[in-house]
Amino acid sequence: MSGRIFCIMGKSCSGKDTLYRHLMRDESLALSRVISYTTRPIRANEENGKQYYFTDEKHFKALMDAGKVIESRAYDTWYGIWYYFTADDGQIDLAERDYLLIGTPESFVALKKYFGEDRVIPIYIELDDGVRLERALRREKKQETPKYEEMCRRFLTDAEDFSEEKLQAAGIDVRFENRQDELEETLRQVREYILARKG
Repeated sequence: MSGRIFCIMGKSCSGKDTLYRHLMRDESLALSRVISYTTRPIRANEENGKQYYFTDEKHFKALMDAGKVIESRAYDTWYGIWYYFTADDGQIDLAERDYLLIGTPESFVALKKYFGEDRVIPIYIELDDGVRLERALRREKKQETPKYEEMCRRFLTDAEDFSEEKLQAAGIDVRFENRQDELEETLRQVREYILARKG
């Protein structure tokens, strides 16, 4: 068997987390989870080992020194530098199964370099910026200590991180529009795309 890694990407609050949860529950897809790591603080309603492995900079550097970090991104936030990374920690075995993870164009390129061009498949999710901003504000209001400055920084940074130039350079040429109130249609399209490309 030749497994694939399906990498969901999209700007903040584009709906990629919701799509991820639905796709992981779809038994016909038989996708395995890859949990990334982050040094950012855990949010309300998040669980360690579910959305991310929440760790610290010391552990991140130890994994880097051991050559176990597949890809990493550093964000200079309002609250300091936060790292996000994927580790070669035994989660991925492409001889046995297919995987689904959430990433960025930068991490997508690094994953292709690590595992091979034909093993990593992009799934790019688009949503109107106004709708995304409304969602981001609602989510932040639910936090015990809302971080509005960081919310705004992330929203603005997305414009650069997901620019057309970067998407094209990464080889991300298939888009899925996640329109409001049309989740089922978006899921149908993504599901068919994955089934057509499974190893």
